[in-house]
Amino acid sequence: MDFTYDDEQTALREAVRGLATKAYGSFEDRRQVVAQAPGFDEAQWARLAEMGVLGLPFSEDDGGVAAGPVEIGLVCQELGRVLAPEPFLASVVHAGGLVAAAGSPEQRADLLGRLAAGEIVLAAADTSPGDRWSADGGGVTAAQDGEAWTLTGVRDPVPNGARADHLVVTALLPDGGTGLFVVEGSAATRSDYAVIDGSRAARVQLDATPAVPLGEPGHDLRPTIATISDITRIMGAQQALGVMQAQVASTTDYLKSRKQFGVTLNSFQALTFRAADMYVSLELAHSVVDWATMVVGSGTRADIASAADRVGLQVSRAARHIGQEAIQLHGGIAMTAEYSVGVRTAHLAVLEQWLGGAQHHLTRLAATVTDHETVEALG
Repeated sequence: MDFTYDDEQTALREAVRGLATKAYGSFEDRRQVVAQAPGFDEAQWARLAEMGVLGLPFSEDDGGVAAGPVEIGLVCQELGRVLAPEPFLASVVHAGGLVAAAGSPEQRADLLGRLAAGEIVLAAADTSPGDRWSADGGGVTAAQDGEAWTLTGVRDPVPNGARADHLVVTALLPDGGTGLFVVEGSAATRSDYAVIDGSRAARVQLDATPAVPLGEPGHDLRPTIATISDITRIMGAQQALGVMQAQVASTTDYLKSRKQFGVTLNSFQALTFRAADMYVSLELAHSVVDWATMVVGSGTRADIASAADRVGLQVSRAARHIGQEAIQLHGGIAMTAEYSVGVRTAHLAVLEQWLGGAQHHLTRLAATVTDHETVEALG
C-alpha cells in the first residue's frame, strides 16, 4: 500500500502550509486574532477561498473541485500545525458535508457555491447538552404547518455558530426520525463564547424558528448524519495529527536548546527517552490516520464508522500523551496562555470533546465485538 503523496498533493500541502505559516507562524498573531469575535481572520478565510481550499470536498457542479479525502486531510493537518482558527473543519467538512450529502441540487449549488467562494460561513448545529455524539437529533424538534417548518430547542456547543450565516440543524421529525434543516443565522438567538483553546463556539436557541428542510422534507437522515459525523471525526484526527507534529517538533527543539547545569536538556537520557516515546505515539497515530483517511475514499458506511472509532481512540490516547509530555518537558512556561504548547494541548482536548472522547469510541467498538467470529484459543 502506497502512503506517499503524489506531486499534486505535495503541491497542495506546500501551498496551504505557506499560507497558514505566513498568517500564524508567530503564535502571537494567532492570539490576537482569536482574542476578539469572530475568532478567525476573515481575510484569511477569503485567501483560502481564492486558493480553492474551501471548495475542495464539493463537486464541480456545486462550485467545488471534487478533491478526495487525502487532499482534505492534508489541509486539516496543515491548519492544525499552526493552530489556524479558520473553521475549515467545522464549516467546510462538517456543515458543508451535510449539505453536500442531503441537499437538493439547488441548495447545494447555492450554499456550497457561496461557501467555496468564501462568501459565507456555515455551522453544523447538531449537539445539545447531554446528547453529544449522536445522530438522533435530540434537543431540537421540528414542526410542520403546511409547507412551512419551524424548529424549537437548544444546540450547544456550535463551533463558530455566532458568526455563521446559515446553521445546518439536526432535528427530530414529527413522524419520527431525524431531519436536516437550514436556518438563517440571524433568525436564531446566539450566545457567543470562547473555549479553552481560544476558538469560538455558541449556544443557539431556537424558538419556533423558521427553517428550510435540506433535501426531501420529512425524510429520516440519521444514516447520512452519522456518516458525515464519522468523516468529520477522521478529518478532525488529521487536524489533531498536525497539532501533535508541532508539539513533538517544538519539544525536541526545546530540549536541544534549553540548558540546565551547563548542558542542554537532551543530554539527560531520561528526557530523551520521554521525547522518543512522544515520537512513537505520533507515528502510531499517523499510521492509523492515514489508513482511516483512505477508508473514507473507498469504504462503506459501516467501514467508515469503524475507522472513525479506531482512529478516534488512537488519536485520543496519543494526543493526551503527547500534550502532557510536551507541557512537562517544557516546564512552567508551557502552562501560560502566551506560549503555544499549552494552547495546542488545549486544542487537542477541544477536538476530543467535540468529536468524541476515547471512552465513546471504545464503547462503540466494544458493541461490535459480537459481530466477529469466535476462534479457539491456542494451546
